[in-house]
Amino acid sequence: MPRLKVLFAGTPDFAVHALEALLASAEVCVQAVYTQPDKPAGRGQLLRQSAVKVLAESHGLPVLQPGSLRESSAIAELAAFQSDLLIVAAYGQILPAQVLAAPRLGSLNVHASLLPRWRGAAPIQRAIMTGDAITGITIMRMVERLDAGPMLLQRACAIAADDTGGSLHERLARLGGVALVQALAQLLAGHAAETAQIETHVTYAKKIERSDRELVWARPASELARQVRALHPLPLATATLGDIRLNVLAARCCAAATTAAPGTLTPHGEGLRVATGDGSLELLAVQPAGKNVMSAREFHNGYRHRIGA
Repeated sequence: MPRLKVLFAGTPDFAVHALEALLASAEVCVQAVYTQPDKPAGRGQLLRQSAVKVLAESHGLPVLQPGSLRESSAIAELAAFQSDLLIVAAYGQILPAQVLAAPRLGSLNVHASLLPRWRGAAPIQRAIMTGDAITGITIMRMVERLDAGPMLLQRACAIAADDTGGSLHERLARLGGVALVQALAQLLAGHAAETAQIETHVTYAKKIERSDRELVWARPASELARQVRALHPLPLATATLGDIRLNVLAARCCAAATTAAPGTLTPHGEGLRVATGDGSLELLAVQPAGKNVMSAREFHNGYRHRIGA
């Protein structure tokens, strides 16, 4: 049986595992890789290559980095590959209909949720922040609407009580590679069933904005603890204590009732408890603006005169 001729489009670490799975598959020939243009990063603003580009070049694959796949020249270049499939995983561009339809068998996407729950940009963080017990990977056919295409395969993944955005991201990325290869095997065997999403079950995972990072002490401690976990290691939850702005890297919920006003601080063991609208949040690791990461106890010892504890 001839191998599937595949184009791959992806950019960050999440997409690396999907590309690795394709490269390891005997049924697939990766013709070329699309990824976002190199971007300046760090203090020196040196151009940084995407994780997908680094992997692709290490395997000697052609790498294309158009600023937009809506330009007629870019669409023609993609169509010239005469591919069987386009596989997309966290590419970072909205693809036009001409691109999605160019490959013989269309285009598939590796999405980090059990669709139709959490369509959109931040499904991993939103699942943790909301308190979902389970999430997963969906391999879906791409259409012009956001994450709305029919589903070929889903694989579930439990969300642990101590999962962060980073730890769940890594498990889902690996699961995405496995699920992708399984879906392609079904496609090659001719028995890949496509299931329409139930529109009444749709939820949206909006991009994480600055307001989503702020810890509001009037909210329940359980919600704030999930917020801290969801936003670690990036972009991190933020808070104000006294006149100090800081990132919060680790915290846990203390469900014991408190009569203190939200925002009231109490040193506790190696941490620092903050009264909330329901229970207390124990801060464990923080980073004041412009400073290194430190334990909450170190923070309290150094800033107690400014935070009102």
